[in-house]
Amino acid sequence: MSSNPYLSGNEIRTKFLNFYAQREHQILPSASLVPEDPTVLLTIAGMLPFKPIFLGQRTPEFKRATTSQKCIRTNDIENVGRTKRHQTFFEMLGNFSFGDYFKEQAIAWGWEISTQVFGFSPQNLVVSVFEEDEEAYNIWRDKIGVTEARIKRMGADDNFWASGPTGPCGPCSEIYYDFHPERGDDNIDLEDDTRFIEFYNLVFMQYNRDAAGNLTPLQNKNIDTGMGLERMAQILQKVPNNYETDLIFPIIKTAAEIAGIDDYHTSDEKVKVSLKVIGDHVRAVVHMIADEIRASNVGRGYVLRRLIRRVVRHGRLLGISGNFITQVAETAIALAESAYPNIRQREAAIKAELEREETNFLKTLDRGEKLLEDIIQQVKQQGQTEISGESAFTLYDTYGFPLELTQEIAEENNLTVDEAGFNTEMQKQVERAKAAHETIDLTVQGSLDKLAEHIHATEFLGYTQAATTAKVEVLLVNGVAEEAAEAGTEVQILLNQTPFYAESGGQIGDRGYISGDGIVVRVEDVKKESDFFVHFGRIERGTLRVGDTVTAQIDAACRRRAQANHTATHLLQAALKKIVDEGISQAGSLVSFDRLRFDFNCPRALTAEEVQQVEEQVNTWISEAHSAKIEVLPLAEAKARGAVAMFGEKYGEEVRVIDFPSVSMELCGGTHVSNTAEIGVFKIISEAGVASGVRRIEAVSGPAILDYLNVRDKVVKDLSDRFKVKPEELPDRITTLQTELRNAEKQLETLKGQLAIAKSDSLLDTAQTVGDHKIIVAQLEGVDPESLKTAAERLLQKIGNGAVVLGSVPEAGKVSIVAAFSPEVNKKGLQAGKFVGAIAKICGGGGGGRPNLAQAGGRDESKLPAALAQAQTDLQSALG
Repeated sequence: MSSNPYLSGNEIRTKFLNFYAQREHQILPSASLVPEDPTVLLTIAGMLPFKPIFLGQRTPEFKRATTSQKCIRTNDIENVGRTKRHQTFFEMLGNFSFGDYFKEQAIAWGWEISTQVFGFSPQNLVVSVFEEDEEAYNIWRDKIGVTEARIKRMGADDNFWASGPTGPCGPCSEIYYDFHPERGDDNIDLEDDTRFIEFYNLVFMQYNRDAAGNLTPLQNKNIDTGMGLERMAQILQKVPNNYETDLIFPIIKTAAEIAGIDDYHTSDEKVKVSLKVIGDHVRAVVHMIADEIRASNVGRGYVLRRLIRRVVRHGRLLGISGNFITQVAETAIALAESAYPNIRQREAAIKAELEREETNFLKTLDRGEKLLEDIIQQVKQQGQTEISGESAFTLYDTYGFPLELTQEIAEENNLTVDEAGFNTEMQKQVERAKAAHETIDLTVQGSLDKLAEHIHATEFLGYTQAATTAKVEVLLVNGVAEEAAEAGTEVQILLNQTPFYAESGGQIGDRGYISGDGIVVRVEDVKKESDFFVHFGRIERGTLRVGDTVTAQIDAACRRRAQANHTATHLLQAALKKIVDEGISQAGSLVSFDRLRFDFNCPRALTAEEVQQVEEQVNTWISEAHSAKIEVLPLAEAKARGAVAMFGEKYGEEVRVIDFPSVSMELCGGTHVSNTAEIGVFKIISEAGVASGVRRIEAVSGPAILDYLNVRDKVVKDLSDRFKVKPEELPDRITTLQTELRNAEKQLETLKGQLAIAKSDSLLDTAQTVGDHKIIVAQLEGVDPESLKTAAERLLQKIGNGAVVLGSVPEAGKVSIVAAFSPEVNKKGLQAGKFVGAIAKICGGGGGGRPNLAQAGGRDESKLPAALAQAQTDLQSALG
């Protein structure tokens, strides 16, 4: 094992910078988190400040440089605190060569600093290279002496770096730390983050990629490296994750003290996650404000506000009720000031911004949290899995809840948010959003709370009985208690006992009828409110009264479908554990009459072969006719027997165990088939990702299979009739049509361009001479933007020294304008990008581009003549 020394975060940073300074690298200060690059919101990588050099846009002052660059990334914000090394703020140590040394020297120094400066044993190091990079492979093997077993070839996704679709790019080589070298060199899997952590990435920028994807060698080959400071600290300080390093843990300790938590290490996982989020986010916001970012609702200001609000919320989860961020921020400032002096210099501004944002958010957080809790409960009670866009917008508009915060809390409750609906509501009036939200009041629950002391909990008989005699205990109309209700009325009914299964554990409620003397009520859904079963339905005949004796009868066909699908989910989970990964666990489910949905924790997509194997395994168990063994056991005994419990689910002292011996054993209150053979057949419809680390399988089973097949058979027959081919010939026919369509589209684009050129040629006679230049300003009817651009370039070529401005309305409500300027016009101070952007504003749009050629758009087609007239006037004025 390695005997590498303990080093503080500051020591790691200093040793890295000094190592490269001694090798003629200029130590440069960290650039601001607000990048010069207008295409990037925040500084996200150590190389970003040098991007113009790598792209050949700027001549470097030094041939070699080294930095410790502060960075912000929020693309994986939901994983902060949940994984070992996801952070929003981090420091990237880097050494850079601008056309100076290359692979051999970069690799040699990378190995030297890892083994001699940081003391890593070669036994603890594994390297990866791009699979086609023989040069790097040979250097590692022959020059450095790394054994072939510890050099792994990786594909382009992992080991080929590119700044974009075109431009400088090249292979890279990564150095990994191996925490368990005793496991040997056989079957090394660098994706196993329990054993390996990548800490140093060496990028060899040696090619230029053109628009066609062709690679040509660069004249100046560059080196761009990145070593994660927090990852190095984790390794050298021998702690289990980045958060427990001296770079972050003091911040966590401060937050824990404020929350009255004596020992972080003995806290439960939820507490640790909240403390880690606070530790990471406070560190991030301190640096952001130090770089003069202010909280707002747009751009990087919104990122700052979002992070601050997440800190406040996680503080609340820890039981902190008042303002606390500035206290935690003081620790973050103290930790950072030696490396980043501007942190202390900006202390007053940092604390003032944090105090203001925290205070404002706390004012509305209480009410917003309570409302969101009510919304979540109602969504679950209704058997839904998604919070409506209207509700999410009301939380945002009235209580200051960012959409992301609502989504985060929803995800903790296995729910999603209708983001499209939220965006729609953003376009509507606030009053309409408020009015729509009034439907969220839990009127049924409110009425039950008042009646609870007068009625008993509903007795559920549905495990053994499909029908029973019952008494009407409560009758609600629109959530209000009534003594009677007539035919045609939507009602909610509480009985003293019922065979109807109430929605729970992912299984939807039963359907059926409640009937009596001259009374028929169709029951469409059943939900559980506390200990009461609420039957939602419509009175179809007669008058129903409180106290009536009725017969409650479930729809047996629907129940059989639900039972088949519910048992199928148990078999599905067992098959996933057996074939894919024993560690797979349920993350949510839906069992309805026509289909089933099963969400499970898995870090990757299943292969097509695995999906097929899982389906075949479930069908094998179905055909083997395993009988169900159902028992009620003490929770401890059930778990001791190996019964699978759903993570996060609360269980009583006694639990119901559904056991198909040698196949599946789960804690479950749902209804199931008595023998797997009753399911008949099982078919997976889809497998997809729904959240980070969560996959979803949708499937059908039992009688629902026939519905599924009928729909598909109808589609196939319809397509066969339309294409006049046999079903088995459909794929080839569709492929042929797709090819024909692509060819037709290419021909159409060519014809459009030719038509635009033909139209534009007629404009040559309209060219006006202004000073030493010629100008053409005109409108072409029905020309698409790309063809308009081609026409402008062609006209400019023909007139030579001058300017061409063309406008078109390619479709209703859409305006396109193009400006093409010659170099002589540019010398007059006119730039096509700025010029066309200003003109497009007249049409309610904007745009821009290069000084010689630019394109813009607009929405108001009626203003295009005025915009072109303005262009004519401006050109005559500037060039005359």
